[in-house]
Amino acid sequence: MSQNGSLERRNTQQPNGEMGGSSRLRTSPKRDHKPENYDDIQSEFNPLMFSYLEQYLPPHLLNISREEKVQYMRNILTRYLPETERIRVQKHKEYRRKILTNYPPLHKEIYILHAENFFTPSFLQAIEENTESSFKSIMAEPSKGLYTFEMLQPQFCEMLMSEVDHFERWVHETKFRIMRPNTMNKYGAVLDDFGLEPMLDRLMNEFICPLSRVFFNEIGGSTLDSHHGFIVEYGVNRDVDLGFHVDDSEVSLNICLGKAFSGGELFFRGIRCDEHVNSESQPGEIFDYCHVPGHAILHSGRHRHGARPTTSGSRMNLIIWCRSSAFREMKKYQRDFSSWCGECKRKKKERERLSVAATKQELLKRELRPTS
Repeated sequence: MSQNGSLERRNTQQPNGEMGGSSRLRTSPKRDHKPENYDDIQSEFNPLMFSYLEQYLPPHLLNISREEKVQYMRNILTRYLPETERIRVQKHKEYRRKILTNYPPLHKEIYILHAENFFTPSFLQAIEENTESSFKSIMAEPSKGLYTFEMLQPQFCEMLMSEVDHFERWVHETKFRIMRPNTMNKYGAVLDDFGLEPMLDRLMNEFICPLSRVFFNEIGGSTLDSHHGFIVEYGVNRDVDLGFHVDDSEVSLNICLGKAFSGGELFFRGIRCDEHVNSESQPGEIFDYCHVPGHAILHSGRHRHGARPTTSGSRMNLIIWCRSSAFREMKKYQRDFSSWCGECKRKKKERERLSVAATKQELLKRELRPTS
């Protein structure tokens, strides 16, 4: 046996995530396993990602050292982060550090989540009961996969909007370059960039995840481990509308904060996988949603949507894109998304219909065939 051959076999057993398919995760989490704490790890990834992913590690890796686990999971996560993206992430860290060092917050009380001051009593009670029936008691489902409910108190909405206005004035006065929420919105701000990331982490983990586990379990709702939280602004001298798109998320929460406005309805056109994102909408998938300040709409990130023009006044919305690295990893090995993609489901039903029709036709031929 060659020395190189022995070395290759040893490498396949090491938890480096690079050899012989060893970088695959379990298809379901080990619920009774208590993940380690990774808050002190310096990485381009949110420490919560490592805690969530650890539950999906192969059984023989659950008891190795924390450092080895981190290396294994980083190798998986960096598949989604090529070198050019890692450079961009590092620059973004420096950008955020400069803001946090210099920006003076206006309402410091909103930087720490105080549930009683943030949320409506009905929403809080439903979360405290933490059952499907309690969630459904405060929700409407006007179209399949779209859940609307009253969530934020008016005072919190006002403070968050004034904090964003204060931040944008500071950006203008200091001539600081601001990074917008995404490539589609020319106005708005990323809340994570100026100190609200810890608050939004708690909001996702303690208040969005319980809902997502119930209503979006099949698309990663039970394994959300990171978020992108931002404000969008529509109206005069702001964005007017938003084109047809899908979000870079597994689950999206969209909350209207205010102010006085008309127009700006969201239009939804069905959930699609990557292959069918541009396919035609079916009649039951077409739905328009009118914003109400303090009210939220929760939906799959793959639910195609856009925003109609805001015709008067100004509108500000809080949007949180919630992501699951475990779901994204497992999705790589899937080909059939008929459990959630409307077009995959339609094509599967059509195949089944044709198969049944062909079977019936063959049986009919056999019955009509003359016997000797």
